[in-house]
Amino acid sequence: MAQWYLFLPQVRLGVDELTLRACTAEASGFDGVALLDHLRTPMAPASPVWEAMTLATWIAAKTQRLQIGHLVLCDAFRHSSVLAKQAVTLAEVSGGRFDLGLGSGSMPDELADFGFGTATGRERVAALQRTLEDLSRYWADQVPAPREPIPLLLGGRGPRMLELVRRHADWWNLPATHLDDLPRLMPQIGDARASVQQMVGFIGAGADAEAVIGKSRRRYAQLGSGLICARADELIDHFGRLGSQGVQRFYVWFSDPSPETIAEFAETVIARS
Repeated sequence: MAQWYLFLPQVRLGVDELTLRACTAEASGFDGVALLDHLRTPMAPASPVWEAMTLATWIAAKTQRLQIGHLVLCDAFRHSSVLAKQAVTLAEVSGGRFDLGLGSGSMPDELADFGFGTATGRERVAALQRTLEDLSRYWADQVPAPREPIPLLLGGRGPRMLELVRRHADWWNLPATHLDDLPRLMPQIGDARASVQQMVGFIGAGADAEAVIGKSRRRYAQLGSGLICARADELIDHFGRLGSQGVQRFYVWFSDPSPETIAEFAETVIARS
């Protein structure tokens, strides 16, 4: 059975509003929630963004069942020894509900502007490899150690990232902008399980389809095929096709992440899939 996560970028909304959406997802039947990790909002630098690990801890305290993670934590933002300690602590306080999602950093300008250097993509992947190797060592040396293994998620499509997925990851994530690559990449991820991050313009019961589609495309046109605007039955078919290709987890990113949208999607798509 597929796992359903709400992708909840912590931008533009207040902490209380984000918490409400996470709690709505839990009450409605989602399995988890995932945040992003940036020091300024991508493509909207004037919009506020909350720190990723702090907010994840807050949401863990406000929920009981949801798995909590990130798509994805930026490797450069935290020394691996500190990240190891943070991950163990968040796993402990959440009762084992923390997934560690890691990436090499997708916005070089952000890294440079905030003092994290000007490493090339190849250099950032090499640094991520060192972090992954260090985490196992720190978890063995630090006290306390994790009570249970902390699930590790990695993204990326390049050969070096896929090698890290095969060697280290429990989960591999593919953004829906690259769904055409799924059949080619699935055989390259080893024992990792596959997830997909999908932007959804959800056309709920009684909604004006043209209005939903128009608003979604105006806000997220840059995602191209990574945005699907559809009603519940069409979405059931869409996610079902991905499931038949081996995808075991869906990170649903709503163009309108209202509590009402989250609850109706869970009732009409998740419950019937």
